[in-house]
Amino acid sequence: MPLTTMHIQNTLEAARLADQQDPLHAYRDQFIFPQHNSQDCLYFCGNSLGLQPKSIRPALLHELDHWAEHGVEGHFRGDMPWMHYHRFLTEAAARLVGALPEEVVVMNTLTVNLHLMMVSFYRPTAQRYKIIMEAGAFPSDQYAMESQVRWHGFAPDDAIVEIAPRPGEDTLRTEDILQTIEKEADTLALVMFGGVNYYTGQFYELEKIAAAARKAGAFVGFDLAHAAGNVPLQLHDWGADFAVWCSYKYLNSGPGGPSGAFVHQRHADNPAIPRFAGWWGHDENERFQMKKGFKPMRGAAGWQLSNAQIFSFAAHKASLDIFDQAGMDALRTKSLQLTAYLEQVLTAAQGNRALYRIITPADPAARGCQLSLLTDHRGKALFEYLSENGVVADWREPNVIRFAPVPLYSSFEDVWRLGKLIRG
Repeated sequence: MPLTTMHIQNTLEAARLADQQDPLHAYRDQFIFPQHNSQDCLYFCGNSLGLQPKSIRPALLHELDHWAEHGVEGHFRGDMPWMHYHRFLTEAAARLVGALPEEVVVMNTLTVNLHLMMVSFYRPTAQRYKIIMEAGAFPSDQYAMESQVRWHGFAPDDAIVEIAPRPGEDTLRTEDILQTIEKEADTLALVMFGGVNYYTGQFYELEKIAAAARKAGAFVGFDLAHAAGNVPLQLHDWGADFAVWCSYKYLNSGPGGPSGAFVHQRHADNPAIPRFAGWWGHDENERFQMKKGFKPMRGAAGWQLSNAQIFSFAAHKASLDIFDQAGMDALRTKSLQLTAYLEQVLTAAQGNRALYRIITPADPAARGCQLSLLTDHRGKALFEYLSENGVVADWREPNVIRFAPVPLYSSFEDVWRLGKLIRG
């Protein structure tokens, strides 16, 4: 019976049977788990830092050997010359976010790319200068928006419009987002939304947000740090102007791993778009002529500044290869079932103690593989108890525990064992 249609009982035997029937279960063996009492931890923190794929070590050693053998000529020799290394990531990254290859480039890190995109797509005027974003976005996004509007001479309290949940609710209603965009249309320069909210785990309806922004005459961008590798994305079809994401969470490419950037095809052949330019974004056919006058490469590659960080790119490629093998459709199928099972187990585990309530949307289409628990005064003690017993999860002030059962390496048995610990 397919995982998406089967009901999994809250027993160890049922969880193990679900793992046996899971077509992705073997991918678990491709990752290295931290140990607790000589056993694998129950790792539910892939929304903060993904586990290390076993394939990363040989990928890094390959590049070290390449460097040792060729020195500077490694830029032009071998099976993956460093000169073109970003190309070896492009197609897999594009498939991951639903984009054309020319619309995607891997470069820099997340907030660097966000600022680079803002240079190009936040072009405020006296009339159109406002940015709409979700209240409670990850602080890096908040700081980026604040500093960008100040850079252009505007006051954040006036220029940044934050949309908050209605009183008594934990997540945003799409209708409120769309109404706010329509209301601010005459003064709106940019709609900048996360893909999945880091705190609540809500997966926003990005297609509708993009359509509303474009109707209002504004640019639209997305921070997909918690969405890439987690939920299905179709950036090209949705019509976003730009997007950025990191690779160290669901994409398992290591701490500080490289970022991806998307620029829609309609901007590919417009060298007049303002941007901060660098040598690596210059037309590679003329790059080594060392002439004045920036001539951007076509598409997203024209936003590059510097040559690739080869070792982090090699780690990222190793992870992207796994995603290509598994496929986002299969990963999403398992994610829906695994997260539903986690919801079932967490609800049953607290019994009548009312330790927490789940603030992540109950609608599977409105969430990825994360559930956020809003706790009471006992929350920190619960988190510390779980940590002492080999559970790796995430505490967010003031009182939220986040669990992310990642379909590439989390198991149904892991979820059941988490519930057993909470039951006590």
